[in-house]
Amino acid sequence: MNPSFLREDLQGAVTVTLERVGDPAAVGKHPSSAGFPSCTAVVDYPGKGYRAMFGWVQLVRSTDNSSEGAAFDMDPFYLFEDAPSPYAFFGLNPTLFDAPSRAERAVLDWTAHSFLAWTPMDDAERRVVPPAGFSWGFGIDAAGEIALHGVQPLAAEDWAEHLPYLGTSYPGWGFDKWLPEAARSR
Repeated sequence: MNPSFLREDLQGAVTVTLERVGDPAAVGKHPSSAGFPSCTAVVDYPGKGYRAMFGWVQLVRSTDNSSEGAAFDMDPFYLFEDAPSPYAFFGLNPTLFDAPSRAERAVLDWTAHSFLAWTPMDDAERRVVPPAGFSWGFGIDAAGEIALHGVQPLAAEDWAEHLPYLGTSYPGWGFDKWLPEAARSR
């Protein structure tokens, strides 16, 4: 699943790879994370400089989170989890990488909503504008077996469901609606 997107009349794409971790040390993880998923999303966009700056907003719903899987929470990169920004990764055509794992293989359902977004540099307000998104995850059954949930495209409705939570969690930021590609190119 490789979603395409349009930003300022330039076409871009995201290449998403979901695979099982075979060599935990190779991806900077503890040996116990073997068999868990790793997700890599690479942005290909022809803009240069500030026109190629994007970020990744990732939310996770997990049966071991604060709501026991009833709601999504932010999934910030742990080094910056106290930063007042909705972005887990940000930069020039940034790559999203995530390799969630657990020390114990207890029954679990874990789903991520990963949104590529950008923030206009010429606005007085910091806004998050999403042009693409996808869902992915994994589950652990009673026998401790890990099943990967395939990558699925997300749509405007999925982003809209997160807007109240994002607005409350990051009051210094505005969150635009996700417009269909045809509406953005007018």
